[in-house]
Amino acid sequence: MSKLFKKGAVMEKAAEGMADQLEQALKNSLPDDLTPEQTAELTPDRFEFAEFDDTLAEKTGYSSYSYWRSTFRAFWNNKLARFLLIALLLLILFTVIQPHLPGQRPPAQIYDFPDGTVMRNLQPSKEFWFGTNAVGQDLRSRVWSGTRMSLFIALIVAISDNVIGITIGILWGYVRKLDALLTEVYNIIDNIPRTIILILISYILRPGMWTMIISMCCVGWLGMARFIRNQILMIRDRDYNLASRCLGTSTRKIMFRNLLPYMVSVIMLQTALAIPSVISDEVFLTYCGLGMPKNIASLGNLVEEGRKMMMTSSRYQLIFPALVVTFITVSFYLIGNTFADASDPRNHV
Repeated sequence: MSKLFKKGAVMEKAAEGMADQLEQALKNSLPDDLTPEQTAELTPDRFEFAEFDDTLAEKTGYSSYSYWRSTFRAFWNNKLARFLLIALLLLILFTVIQPHLPGQRPPAQIYDFPDGTVMRNLQPSKEFWFGTNAVGQDLRSRVWSGTRMSLFIALIVAISDNVIGITIGILWGYVRKLDALLTEVYNIIDNIPRTIILILISYILRPGMWTMIISMCCVGWLGMARFIRNQILMIRDRDYNLASRCLGTSTRKIMFRNLLPYMVSVIMLQTALAIPSVISDEVFLTYCGLGMPKNIASLGNLVEEGRKMMMTSSRYQLIFPALVVTFITVSFYLIGNTFADASDPRNHV
């Protein structure tokens, strides 16, 4: 009984001490312009403690954060990347609908003067906006047709590089039994210069669109697989992955749900850089004589044909396709870098 009285006295004394502290805190926080009467009215008994409410605590702890919404918001706030993305989408859309617009000329048709002579190397004019090439074809139609063909090849190769590179990279970095085998395969292919592989495959097979696609797909996945593998090695043995393995989570789920979302920025950057790289390889193979046939318009063929006219008055035949290649390359590079930065959660607000 005495213990209860002692405990009650201690609690009463503590309550009195808290009341004194509260009164002192109120006096310290009061404005200087209050009158003594107003100050005297601010006694501790005029205040009461707020009760804890579970529902209100859950409301204050709720967050409407969305990773992808924050990523696209951070990307869209970059004015240069936003302008380049819109311009690039308009360019791609125009190349798709260009053959169906009225007044368009076929890219392979040869035009003659009324006297029967071929309209060779005509300067840009109202009739031929980009001029004509050395065989009398409309250069404007060939530029858009070549852009459409090169973007189609680049898109197929980029998708192939992503699928093959991401799959091999995840297996390479996560499955320890495959590490030695895939490392040897990578070293063998990577130690051979890329240009030699492209030339050999294009030389063995018949030159054409699918030959170029096959040759680029054989070496294009290496960079993606290496980046994915390095990222996997850094996050493979973190606590949440160890916990997932202990709970019996399958290897496939861990790879595609725990590991892959952390590499969105790397994947987007490599994809954006793959498209201009494919166009550059197509231009290189055409320069070596192993690219697209001459009767098919592509950016590689147009750059190679314009290169021969560089030191003449017909240098416009190189300027127009070179401008398109430059715009596509720079746009994809800047868009990829901006999206990679925007996908970093540290840049989200």
